[in-house]
Amino acid sequence: MPHKHNAARRHDIPKMAHRVTNWPEYEAGLRSRGSLTLWITPAALAQWQAPRRTTPGGQPRYSDLAIETALMLGSALRMRSRQTEGLLRSVLQLKGLALPVPDHTTLSRRVLMARQRRAIRREPLPDGPLHVLVDSTGLQVYGAGQWLQDKHGGKSRRKWRKLHVAVDASTGQIVAHTLTDQDGDDPSQVEPLLEQIANPIGRFIADGAYDGAPTYQTVGRHNAGAQIVVPPRSGAVRSCETGPPTQRDRHLEAIAAQGRLAWQKATGYGRRALVETTMGRYKALIGPRLRTRHPDAQQTETSIGVAVLNRMLAAARPNSVRCKVHAA
Repeated sequence: MPHKHNAARRHDIPKMAHRVTNWPEYEAGLRSRGSLTLWITPAALAQWQAPRRTTPGGQPRYSDLAIETALMLGSALRMRSRQTEGLLRSVLQLKGLALPVPDHTTLSRRVLMARQRRAIRREPLPDGPLHVLVDSTGLQVYGAGQWLQDKHGGKSRRKWRKLHVAVDASTGQIVAHTLTDQDGDDPSQVEPLLEQIANPIGRFIADGAYDGAPTYQTVGRHNAGAQIVVPPRSGAVRSCETGPPTQRDRHLEAIAAQGRLAWQKATGYGRRALVETTMGRYKALIGPRLRTRHPDAQQTETSIGVAVLNRMLAAARPNSVRCKVHAA
């Protein structure tokens, strides 16, 4: 990954292309993403009715799994609640199932009531330490269109939410995520992300926004033997601690001796591009904007989006290799 200071000389760097080696399997998986059986599973239909409530209060009609199935279906196909309701009703009628369908009001209310983030659906992680990639991206908050500002002459600051994700480099799955407002800094979310990961961490890679002692201390508390790869800032200096050099000090020494590009190649920092690809997948498949307005509902919406993205990736993931583009 060329450093940004080499932008003026990037025309001398040969362009790279990628070739998919498992195209037949990948193409079949892409088609399966649009199959309704991928989202409406027999297990969800078997547990459609809510279990009998033993505590005081009203008896819910639909189970959490039924609501989650409807929300995942709407998120995967990018449909509104009313459209999701109509699609579910038609599918159940075609299957000859006498099951009630949650209406759009019920879906909106149950999303708002789910204050705790839902567990992320993911495939079993490989044994051994994980290679974790961490980054964040902005999601636009649903609001009035630009035409209102043009009509009334006002100018308001656009509001965002920040989605912080941790990705397993070997499988591409999102293994942890948090959602904060636009003022939340990246290093403060390292601990909430790592708390969601039960596996040990072998390597932690993030960009320069995570540089600093708090990140190293947080990752060290989770796994003392983890290798932390975070590029130091341009004006970074060695720590004043006595004793052996820290990981950050060794990064500074390697960059000073060999250069930043050589350090990136030696540490495998270029694999951080995988988390950038994950961000692009989320915005392309799920959307760059949050539809819900309440913060609790937005937490559930991003959790559903992450679960949908993980299921899509499990159904179809390309195995690509780099190859040089020959000049004509």
